[in-house]
Amino acid sequence: MKHLLTTRAMLLASALAIAPAVHAETPADMLVVAHTINDIITLDPAQAFEFAGNDVNRNNYDRLVDFDPMDLDAGFQPSLAESWEMSEDGTAMTFTMREGVTFHSGNPVRAEDAAWSLQRAVKLDKTPAFILTQFGFTPENVEEKITFEGNTLTLNLDESYAQSFVLNCLTAMVASVVDKETVLEHVEGEDLGNAWLANNEAGSGAYVLQAWKPNEAVQLTAYEDYWQGPATMKRVIIRDVQESSAQRLLLEQGDIDVARNLSPTDVEGLQGVEGVKIQDEPLGRILYMGLNQKDELLSNPAVIEAMKYLVDYDGITNSFLKGQFVPHQSFLPKGYLGALEELPWTYDVEKARQILEDAGIEGGTVTTKVRDLREYIDVAQSLQASMAEVGLTLEIQQMTGAQVLDAYRARDVPIFLGEWGPDYSDPNTNAATFAWNPDNSDDAAATGLLAWRNAYAVPEDMAEMTEAATREQDSDKRAQMYQDLQRKYQAEAPIIPLFQRIEPTGLQENVQNWNSGRSVTSVMYHQVTKGE
Repeated sequence: MKHLLTTRAMLLASALAIAPAVHAETPADMLVVAHTINDIITLDPAQAFEFAGNDVNRNNYDRLVDFDPMDLDAGFQPSLAESWEMSEDGTAMTFTMREGVTFHSGNPVRAEDAAWSLQRAVKLDKTPAFILTQFGFTPENVEEKITFEGNTLTLNLDESYAQSFVLNCLTAMVASVVDKETVLEHVEGEDLGNAWLANNEAGSGAYVLQAWKPNEAVQLTAYEDYWQGPATMKRVIIRDVQESSAQRLLLEQGDIDVARNLSPTDVEGLQGVEGVKIQDEPLGRILYMGLNQKDELLSNPAVIEAMKYLVDYDGITNSFLKGQFVPHQSFLPKGYLGALEELPWTYDVEKARQILEDAGIEGGTVTTKVRDLREYIDVAQSLQASMAEVGLTLEIQQMTGAQVLDAYRARDVPIFLGEWGPDYSDPNTNAATFAWNPDNSDDAAATGLLAWRNAYAVPEDMAEMTEAATREQDSDKRAQMYQDLQRKYQAEAPIIPLFQRIEPTGLQENVQNWNSGRSVTSVMYHQVTKGE
């Protein structure tokens, strides 16, 4: 990974110079992807927390445990760690490293590298560090808490946790194992190589970062000595293509193999196009309605209950959200341990009216501040119409995403309509934001918790259920605990899950084994092949 910038630029230029004519076909050993990648800020896995950056890092780095791209339903699997063992009291987990694995530099992957990588992420304390620090690691204690000896690595946790909770967190990008010796060669002051890793990589993954030009393209080349065998796609080029219509045209012409940001209109337009197929995958993002409990009207339990029946779930997903979302009324996305797929609410204006009448509520006015994205505005307008039928007035204020988020984090949005995406692959990632809020005071400023943003004082028994589920060692019992928690949440909570996002991906018909990562991880290229 000691490439000169000039060399990288030349490689990228040559990759982008491949401009096939109409109806051309990309090389058999190269995958060209059109995607929106202008959110990449850094490629340091200890800091990167954006979708496109995680896509790159998923392929450049390995972790102690990871997912099998051909069987995501199986959950975490051995990766750089071939085995692990939890202590009887659940406070320590020891990993045995896989032998014979090398970094892209040729250096061996050691337990020392894995320990240093986790220590480094905690010490840097960038945005995703909380995924690790929730186990009691701090910059001050992490060298004593995360240790190695020979070929083993031990995590000493601050209390007993479910093994599945710990392992799921270790599949996150922040837990990627970096080449200690290579990174130390590029340290600037006390940055632990953060500046260098922003534009370079030091991993052991299936692909080497060959070039990255912000807002233009990323080029990856297959690592021939990869421990799981070299990838069939020798090069992967991810082009930054913002417009859905442009992605569609490139796909139809054969200039790209994969289009990842297609609008419903363009998906429909590609149906039946020769040589092209559409693959739908559920993502982890939940579109929900938050009812701020500081609002006198919205804090009424009858209004909370009535609002669940004023959303036209099927009508919305069969019209303007068609192909983008499906009804989903629990806070864990499909694909997560303990996900609940029951749909207890239907669109029923008469039932909502009766609930309000029985509670003596004859009307009222409330405001939603909604991001100026078409899908959110359309959902707000649909809700506005159904609320009007029961005597409730919804005033819609359109804002930029930044303006809405600032207001939401200040607890100043009466009805919030937007999405929440998991931060890591364990069910606690959503349970701990929807159903946990230890301090509901304004001074707490717990902006990362949706319960706090909506001023929802989570009942003590619900909070205890959330905490208990992180400690249950039996995965089947743990899954049941989350299902019980979600049913209790559905019955009373004022933050109401509505839909789960679907990603329709356009593919050339010969592309096989494509997986966007669904709801639990990021895209993986190692298994992708092309047929005849």
